[in-house]
Amino acid sequence: MSVSYKDYYKLLGVERTAKTEDISKAYKKLARKYHPDLNPGDKQAEDKFKEINEAHEVLKDPEKRKLYDQLGPNWQHGQQFQGEPGFENVHFTFGGKSFDGSGFSDFFDTLFGGAGGAQFGGQSGNPFGGQAGGRGAQFGPDPFGGFSSRPRRGRDVEAELPLTLEEIQKGGSRTVSIQGPQGPKTLEVNVPAGIREGAKLRLAGQGDPAPGGASGDLFLRVRYLPHAVFKVDGENLQCDLALAPWEAVLGAKVEVPTLEGHVEMQIPAGSSSGRKFRLRGKGLGATGKSGDLLARVMIKAPAQLSDAERELWQKLAETSAFQARA
Repeated sequence: MSVSYKDYYKLLGVERTAKTEDISKAYKKLARKYHPDLNPGDKQAEDKFKEINEAHEVLKDPEKRKLYDQLGPNWQHGQQFQGEPGFENVHFTFGGKSFDGSGFSDFFDTLFGGAGGAQFGGQSGNPFGGQAGGRGAQFGPDPFGGFSSRPRRGRDVEAELPLTLEEIQKGGSRTVSIQGPQGPKTLEVNVPAGIREGAKLRLAGQGDPAPGGASGDLFLRVRYLPHAVFKVDGENLQCDLALAPWEAVLGAKVEVPTLEGHVEMQIPAGSSSGRKFRLRGKGLGATGKSGDLLARVMIKAPAQLSDAERELWQKLAETSAFQARA
């Protein structure tokens, strides 16, 4: 994305060769003039205040100032530019409000991006040391001495955690291998029994590292692997239950598959294909809160018949008064 160049030196009214002390003095003078507490309801003053804060945040820091100065010899012409690779990601807040693309400019965002960084303000979130938002903020002897910085934090990482339905139902510890910036690493993760698909498990400090700061977090997003027998419907499971024609007609005690093994169920006589039987608590979910298993009857006809079997079926067809399409 191409954005317009911002002349931070011009915004503060200093030369490009200005020392850090001169930059700080110029900033304090302008901040007193345009501070929102002294200009309530003045949108223009508020925008100006944000601009000088942005300029000061870059120029007061030797590393960020050095990166800014590397934009090239045409800086004075206000040229359009593309963000250069290698610019460090920095994120800022002022009085609890984020400036990554909403408070600071697109120009700033292109240079320094949005991860970890410095925070303006002391406990009150007001660089003047008074109560934020008040008309009569009290200035201390050093109204800008409340700036504090925090260690930079690495980027959070998200990865997929594929699990079988049996692993979902059982829960417990699982070993996962993640490809990180420094190579593969193996981690242990505790999977809560019955966890829903799409849920995220957080492993603190296992994200990308940051030089001189804390690592980000790793978020594992749960994905259900396809199952040969069951389909998932929320917390319920569905499966097909194959019955022989005579089992469906006469009724039978049959074995029904579940995630914990087979259970016996009595099929009543006259059960047609498509009829569903509910096994409560045999679906997904934590103990005592599991969904149900819905077993759908599917009548399966024999593909091949012996002569004796064919004779019996023929006799049944001639004898029975049942009309399937009546």
